[in-house]
Amino acid sequence: MSKVSVIGGAGFVGQMVAFGLTRSEVVDEVLLVDIIEDKPQGIGLDMRESTPIYGSDTKVRGTNDYADMAGSDIVVITAGSPRKPGMDRMDLLKTNVNICRAVVSQVKEHAPDSIIIYVANPVDVLTYAARKISGFPANRVFGMAGVLDTARYRAFISMEANVSVKDIRAMVLGGHGDSMVPLPRYTTIGGLPLTHFLSDEKIDSIVKRTRTGGGEIVGLLKTGSAYYAPGMAVGEMVEAIIRDQKRVLPVVAYLDGKYGFSDVYAGAPVVLGRNGVEKVLEIDLNDEEMEAYSTSIEHVKKGVEDVTSILDN
Repeated sequence: MSKVSVIGGAGFVGQMVAFGLTRSEVVDEVLLVDIIEDKPQGIGLDMRESTPIYGSDTKVRGTNDYADMAGSDIVVITAGSPRKPGMDRMDLLKTNVNICRAVVSQVKEHAPDSIIIYVANPVDVLTYAARKISGFPANRVFGMAGVLDTARYRAFISMEANVSVKDIRAMVLGGHGDSMVPLPRYTTIGGLPLTHFLSDEKIDSIVKRTRTGGGEIVGLLKTGSAYYAPGMAVGEMVEAIIRDQKRVLPVVAYLDGKYGFSDVYAGAPVVLGRNGVEKVLEIDLNDEEMEAYSTSIEHVKKGVEDVTSILDN
């Protein structure tokens, strides 16, 4: 029996995570956890009533009681204050660190053997905070960002090159924000270099759009932020873990000497399987790519300093 609990399950991202897992039957049970009285129960019941239509035997329900997380294989944390137009992710830090402290303490108490996947922003530093609060080993605490950022990058390439997303292989590293590092040199379409399909100018514009992809959606929505793509990104990660697929995916992983950085979480390629992050992979970066990666991680490190100060006070 496999079980995934989604904290913040009454929010849009939490709902998308739960619905995706329920529909695909990746796990046996999905639990929506939220502090809003009765709302997760209503959402969970609605989802459960939809399962006969698409033929899923996944059990889904909602709760306001963190104790119901007992026995969870994975806990997905989507709870947090959303970004608003004109607001930088770091502006959210203090509020979301306090939310992190509250919910991770509950995970530690009720699901001490679980894997934590952090989703709320700023995800890099909140994932760092989650590990510090939980005391869990690094392989069991990591964040969702690289899968989402890479999906956006692939979507933009598909739109510009007029090719199927199925044939695009790509990776985005670094912090989840404007300094993220898409890697055109490692991007292929059907095994052919990206430059075979698009000009350097067009590739540069795609890289820039990827870096601001989340903000673009926030600006269009006016209130709230993206939830379809983030929800599906979490689903891909959960499936890789539950089914022990050993997928090579970019996630917010703990760097302990990799790429020359230590004691920081940032987007990096990993092998994702039953034990969570089973290996952080170091790929060859040229001078330009390494400079961009270093810049991105320096931004994250500033956030880590801030979060450490908040946690220590």
